[in-house]
Amino acid sequence: MRAAVLRSTGDESLDVAEVRAVSFGPGRVRVQMHRAGLCHSDLSVMNGLVPHPAPCVLGHEGAGEVVEVGQDVTDLKVGDRIIVCWMPPCDRCQSCKAGDGHLCRSGWANLATPNFELDGVPAPGMFGEGTFAEEVVIPASAAIPIPDDLPYDIAALIGCGVATGIGAALNTATVQPGSSVVVIGLGGVGISIVQGARVAGAAQILAVDPTPNRREWALKFGATEAVAPEDLKAARKRITRGFGFDYAFEAVGRPATFRSAYDAARNGGTVCLVGVGGQQDLPDISMGELVGSEKRILPSFYGGTDVRRTYTKIIDLWRAGRVDLESMITHHVPLDKINEAVRQMRTGEALRTVVDIA
Repeated sequence: MRAAVLRSTGDESLDVAEVRAVSFGPGRVRVQMHRAGLCHSDLSVMNGLVPHPAPCVLGHEGAGEVVEVGQDVTDLKVGDRIIVCWMPPCDRCQSCKAGDGHLCRSGWANLATPNFELDGVPAPGMFGEGTFAEEVVIPASAAIPIPDDLPYDIAALIGCGVATGIGAALNTATVQPGSSVVVIGLGGVGISIVQGARVAGAAQILAVDPTPNRREWALKFGATEAVAPEDLKAARKRITRGFGFDYAFEAVGRPATFRSAYDAARNGGTVCLVGVGGQQDLPDISMGELVGSEKRILPSFYGGTDVRRTYTKIIDLWRAGRVDLESMITHHVPLDKINEAVRQMRTGEALRTVVDIA
């Protein structure tokens, strides 16, 4: 079968090559992939910002159909429609038992069982998944059932970026009605934060990004205003009368944008970090500032709570017409055109691209 392979870290393009799905057995399922989402984290693995073994089959957002179940799998059956969850709660570790299923690290453990064979050699899928393939073998816990009325392309987006962004607004920061919000970084995660803030009832939502079309997208999805980064200080002064925003979200993953978010928040406000940065990226904030301003710094990982609950919450909001996920998909591409999609994401031409696999 075909899959999009990252041959080595630093490669600017993927190789659509022949691979074989392996490692099927007890506790695992075989899934025919239908749709996969291209997420900025895929690019971060490509450029090395997110450490990952290579070669690997890229992709961690996706949805498909279970075509075979292994021994001891009791909660899934052939024909079930599922979201591929790249960091599924195991329900056994200390994080899961403490109620923090989103902090379960079972996904990293899945890398120890390579689920593909490339050129006769075992190779992992990204985060133990590898959704840019026609078929994938994954742990049963990573296959989250979805209702029949949820299209595969929408389900694929929910698997990472949408859950991360909406979850940050609703679960981690718990944006309050009537509040003021600024969102810095308007990729798929940032736009999802905007939608989450709108659902929560924020009165003002300022969207910040250097790319004009991303600012236009933000207005479409619920931002009350959108500005370039150099205009943030003036917008803060005008919108909040210099007081600062109740909530400031950083969805880029860089020290400079974290600093901007921190400065934009009011004293006593909330700074929510959602963007994934490098291990060596250190913020420039003094101990005096941290204590004197009493701004709450809340990192948000994968939606801030058990991802299965976040998925359900988003599906219910989508069904009720409260969030617009269809319009987030600006491009569809077949698997053999995935490098064009990578280019469009790098340049900001695409908000979210869905790869049509089956």
